Amino acid sequence: MELKAHARKELADALGVFEQDLEALPEEAFDHAFGGKSRTVCDIVHEIVLVNDKICQLLRGETVDSWPESWVVAPDELRGKEASMAAFRAGRDRALATVDSLSEAQMLEPMPSQNGETNRFRRCQFMTLHIWYHSGQLNFIQTLLGDDGWHWS
Repeated sequence: MELKAHARKELADALGVFEQDLEALPEEAFDHAFGGKSRTVCDIVHEIVLVNDKICQLLRGETVDSWPESWVVAPDELRGKEASMAAFRAGRDRALATVDSLSEAQMLEPMPSQNGETNRFRRCQFMTLHIWYHSGQLNFIQTLLGDDGWHWS
């Protein structure tokens, strides 16, 4: 399998699982800080969208103005299941469109990142890993709500 196809498939799979995890959560879980200190589902979704958008700017050769320096907090207009789901889906579509726009040759070309030189394939891998990491957090929240089922198809 070519690198671009592999990167896109892995990213699409992670995005698909995350979306299914989001859909399985009830409305009341989205803006609730479990234990009073945890990040909310809305915050996690907003971070994924924000980080993916910034990585996609790098993938397209654009300048990224800044990276989050602390925990990302969702703005008021993205609080709630419907708003979070819509923001996630729009971000998903932007990320996949960006990967689709790349050529196979671009995948291994050296490029800068916030941590030094890398390549587009590795940046796509990071987006995928980051989504899976946060998917695990959603699964933990799911169990706190008494749901230990699998929601992935």
